[in-house]
Amino acid sequence: MKFLFDSDTWQEIYGSIRKNKIRTMITIIGVLWGIFLLVVLLGAAKGMENGFNKLFGNFATNSVFVWTQSTDTPFKGYQKGRRFRLTFNDIDILKKEYNDEIRLLAPRNQTNNLIIKDFKSGNFNISGDYPVLDKIQKKELIYGRFLNENDILSRAKVCVIAEDIYKQLFEKNEDPIGQYIKINNINYKVIGVSKPSTIGIDGDAAYIPFTTYQKVYNTANKVDWMMITANDGIDIKQMEMDILLTLKNLHNVHPDDKRAFGSVNLGERIAKITGFLTGMQFLTWFVGIATLIAGVFAIGNILLITVKERTKEIGIRRALGATPKSIKQQIILESVFLTTVAGMLGIVFGALVLYLIDMFFGQGEDATLINPTVDIPVIFIAFTTLVVLGTLIGLIPAHMATIVKPIEALRDE
Repeated sequence: MKFLFDSDTWQEIYGSIRKNKIRTMITIIGVLWGIFLLVVLLGAAKGMENGFNKLFGNFATNSVFVWTQSTDTPFKGYQKGRRFRLTFNDIDILKKEYNDEIRLLAPRNQTNNLIIKDFKSGNFNISGDYPVLDKIQKKELIYGRFLNENDILSRAKVCVIAEDIYKQLFEKNEDPIGQYIKINNINYKVIGVSKPSTIGIDGDAAYIPFTTYQKVYNTANKVDWMMITANDGIDIKQMEMDILLTLKNLHNVHPDDKRAFGSVNLGERIAKITGFLTGMQFLTWFVGIATLIAGVFAIGNILLITVKERTKEIGIRRALGATPKSIKQQIILESVFLTTVAGMLGIVFGALVLYLIDMFFGQGEDATLINPTVDIPVIFIAFTTLVVLGTLIGLIPAHMATIVKPIEALRDE
């Protein structure tokens, strides 16, 4: 290891680099670009993943939404175009038949009504819900609490309002908890204020107990739509098809009727996005590593040319007593030095670009690339791989330098 601290060794490396400034610069840029590209692409992929997690983070992602529409096929004496509603009987049967598959089920009713507070008003969605909704779609509360079982049992006239409703009906920083608003000319006590859903399912909604909704809007046992969350490990696509078939049987709908029920399989859609992110990460690694290898080979080619140009110098050193080992060590050290410098610069520039991406695209509610970062172990592995490749590629010109016989080298012109 003494050669690492030998000033003559580093002076020779410096002299070699100084004689070939442009060539050395091009070589460093080649390797720098490889690790820079790897860092930026991995960081951008992480930023996209973070944005995706933020978008769906408050949802039980293996969920299905189901509602009724109108039939498009006559069946059992019923005409085409028949409209019908989901019922609590459907809910009970689904819970019983799919007890092992269904983890959470939230029936929901919705309408649109005028909401009034003092002299302020606006038309907003009114949603009749059960507390289980908060488990499927976690509500971020600014004030107060969400609906609970006591609200359901007592048919309480309470509500949780969306943040935009709060901003429109209340003064800035005004505490809304315990105050009353009018919905359909009925007073409701505000018990909570929630942030809007990240994927905008409910819009600006006021949530009231499902039982209260039933009484006020006289919906009896009818249900507008339902949200169903599967247990872990359940094939959400198969469960969706099974549930739709069961509902068709219950409502005398033709098995092949495609329009009678509407559904959105959130789990399936998220799986597609997750697959895209995985593919992007694989492509990022492939492109980054390929670029790294190309840059390292460029270093090898440059050193081969350098060895050729320094044939006479190597011959003189051999004639003066330099051993093949010392010459080989110098060539390898030069390769490792160039690789290390290029790698460190690539990581620094990559981190700077990720910082700028976060500054311009990672802030605010509509951010697309949130906290685009690369884990330190990943950086360490990439850098170590780069240095190892630089060492290995340096063995080729080093070997070429040592096989030159001193007499032949001195004759070289």
